[in-house]
Formats: sequence, structure tokens, C-alpha cells
Amino acid sequence: MASLDQRCVAALARDTAQPAIEFDKQWVTWGEVRHLAECLSQRLDASGINEGNTIALVARNRPSSLAALLGLLAKRCSIRMVYPFQSAEALAKDLVHIAPTVVVADAQDYSDVVSSALLDSGIAGIALRNMEAVAVPGLEQCSDPGATQTHPVVEILTSGTTGPPKPFAISYETISEHLLAPTAVPVAQQAAQISLPPALLMFPVSNISGLYSTLPPLLNGQRCVLLERFTVPGWHDHLVRFRPPTSGLPPAGIQMVLDADIAPADLACLSAIGTGAAPLDTGVHRAFEQRYGVPILLSYGATEFGGPVTRMTLQLVEEWGASKFGSVGRALPGVQLRITDPETGKPLAPGEEGILEVISPRMGPDWIRTADIALLDAEGFLFHRGRADGAILRGGFKLLPNAIEGPLLRHPAIAAAVVVGIPDHRLGQVPAAVISLRKGMEAPSEQDLEAHLREHVPATHIPTAWRIVDELPRTPSMKVDLPAVRKLFNSDSTN
Repeated sequence: MASLDQRCVAALARDTAQPAIEFDKQWVTWGEVRHLAECLSQRLDASGINEGNTIALVARNRPSSLAALLGLLAKRCSIRMVYPFQSAEALAKDLVHIAPTVVVADAQDYSDVVSSALLDSGIAGIALRNMEAVAVPGLEQCSDPGATQTHPVVEILTSGTTGPPKPFAISYETISEHLLAPTAVPVAQQAAQISLPPALLMFPVSNISGLYSTLPPLLNGQRCVLLERFTVPGWHDHLVRFRPPTSGLPPAGIQMVLDADIAPADLACLSAIGTGAAPLDTGVHRAFEQRYGVPILLSYGATEFGGPVTRMTLQLVEEWGASKFGSVGRALPGVQLRITDPETGKPLAPGEEGILEVISPRMGPDWIRTADIALLDAEGFLFHRGRADGAILRGGFKLLPNAIEGPLLRHPAIAAAVVVGIPDHRLGQVPAAVISLRKGMEAPSEQDLEAHLREHVPATHIPTAWRIVDELPRTPSMKVDLPAVRKLFNSDSTN
């Protein structure tokens, strides 16, 4: 099989008139993609880089960023992915800390703060404007090319499955073998890909889910519809216009589709919907399948594993039926799973809940300890229970947020809920809840919410503070933004 850079070179050599990416209902051709990649290569050469230098890519979900990614991969650059969804001050600090040789970012991300920080650090800057790559005035050249890497990597910030978020490097070889090989289409058959419904790209290209959903269709020659971020109208529009046989949704999107009251006929083309990246409430899962008759196939993975390590399939659903409802599936080939005691680290028997550990063949032969609570049953099905490091220590009680969030979602007025721990002078921590309401529902009182919860959880689990918001704060990956949630309670003081 061709290497990752070879496949990118081949993709950029496609018929220039062939449509590649639809964005805002406008098609970008492979000729335009190749033009930007070539311009970027020329700008990089002019900046004074050495082969093997690290390039920071501040990737937005826009055709220019996708073209830049292909161009950097074709050039065998080591790439550090950087989230653009932060303040100018935070972005500048992030880039200075990473210390790349060159930054490639959308023109709008070059604020005065960012440009000044790059100039002071001797970092070159290349701006993506429409489908052009141009040198940022004053940042045409790097002052010191610095260290090089013999083997190029793509470095992504983890989401925290194995501890605090941290940079994680994935080699070109790993991407080629484990991300692309299972979905590879022979070159002789790639011409037929143009007739397939376009793939929908809605996850941030700068994270592992984005890479997994973006690179295979682009390199196989399938057309793509790109959303700048996930929205129900954007997802629905793709479904109605192109009628794909399968689709995906972020876990939060399942409830959002239910709330939008989309007609079941619009989902009739689907045989299944895939989702992962975060737990899905079983009540929401069941309500969706009952309304639309489309099975939801859960999966589990992380950047540290190089992608997914378990997956539920239609075949497993047909074989096991409702007995495995809520499972994230069985281990993928070569993957090993075990559940360990959180105190002793000793493996637990099937059916016992504890800390999940994984051997991912993409990453090597060692066990990777996660911060996730899970259960592995006798038939090898994994059930994800939540994050151990999110536990709230209320006096002598350990509370898991999902044990409170699940019952909250059973309240008829609540569309979404998240629970976090906030400081308490007497107890150390206490639970606090943020909720959003279903369309047209009146806000329940705190007394009503507490009475509802007392029917399902012990008194120790009742939140001491509440916030009602229009929408839960979320990251670009549609995960709940926990730091932003905690900030909602910064003014609270408990005694």
C-alpha cells in the first residue's frame, strides 16, 4: 500500500475539474485544492524551513485548511494541530509554547496579538485566504529553523481519556496502516467514488475524529460536504439532498435531532447511525431508536489509542438484540481490554465495574490506563460508565456526575444536563448542575428539580447550585465544555 504522503500526492494530482469539497453550497474543485497546496509548499520553502521542521496548523473546518493539510502531508511535514476556537491571547500563548518553525492559519486568526507574538519569537506565518496561501507581512521568514524530525508525525491534543489533555504524536505510518488501510479503495476503483453520496465532514479536522472522518474520503476520491461545525440543519440538509445509507452524529446531536422534531421519513434512507467520543444517555438512545427506527451504533476510542478500539455493529445488534443495549461494542481486531480495581490495579472479573485499560496495536504492546469507568461482560461487550477523574468528593461520599445527569434527563422539561463539582468550605466539593430546557417548556423551580431527583438518587447527590441556560457550553467536538460550565459557578460561595 502507498505511504500517506504518496496517497496525498496522488489525490492532489486528480482531474482539476473534479469536485472535491462542498462548503456553503459551493463546490471547490481538486484544481483549487492543488493550487493552494502548491502555493503553501512554495511559501514554506521561501520561509527558510528545513526538512523535518514542525509546522503548526490552526485548522478551521474550511476547504483551505483541508487543502493545507493535504499539502503538508504530501510534503512530509511534521504537523502540530492547534485549535482555533480560543481567544487571540490564548492562541498566541499556545503557539509560542509550541514553538513551531511556521504557523499556517486562516487569515482571520492573525490578530495583532498573534502576529506580534510570532514576530517576537521568530516564527514565520502563512495565511489561508479563500483558496490562496500567502505570507503574512513581517512574518515571511523564520529566524531559526530549529530541531528537525526524521520520521514525520501529526501531533494532536488529547481529550483527557488517560489524564489531563496533552500533545500526542501519531506517525505517518500509523495513520496509513490503521486509519487509511481499513477503508482504502484501490486506485482502479476510485473513479467510481464520485458517484457515491458525498461524505459529511462535521468534526473538527484538528482532532482524531476529524482525521478519521476527513482523510479516508478525500484520499479515496469521494466527494465531501464540509460543515464549519455540526448543526442539525446542516446534518439534515445533507441527509435530505444526498440520502446516504449511513450517517454519524455526535452524542449531543442525538438529543438535538429529537428536539428538532425531524420527520422520520427524512431518516428512512439510513440503516444505522454511528456515534462516539462521549457517553450517550440510555434514555435519549432509546427515544431516538423508537422514534426513527434507526439503530444507533456506539463506539469507544481516544487519541491515545490512535482512534476507536471498540465498536457496535449491525451484525452484533441483530445477534444480541436488546440484551447489549447501551454497549459500545466489542474490541476491534488486535485490541485487548481489561477492567481493573481503582485502588489495587488488579484485573476484575467479567461484570465488575472498574477502571478500563486498553492495549491498542496501533500504539504498541503496553497496557494504556484510562481515567474511564467501565464494565466488560462475559461476552466481551464493553459498557462505558463515565470518567473516574470527574468524580465529586462530597465529604466522605464519591459521586459520579452521570449518576445525577441520567435521572435529571428523565425530567420532562430537561433537554440536556451536566453536573460538575464546585468547591465547598465544609465538604470539599458539592455537585452543581447546568440544564437546558426542551423547546416550549417552562423552567422548573429548584424545588421541583430537587423533588424529581430525590425519587432517583440519594440526598448526597442533590446539587447545591443550579443554572438554566439556552444551550450547554460545548467544545468544537460537541463535547460539554467542562471548564466553561465551572465558570458559570465562579461567583458562588458555599459554606
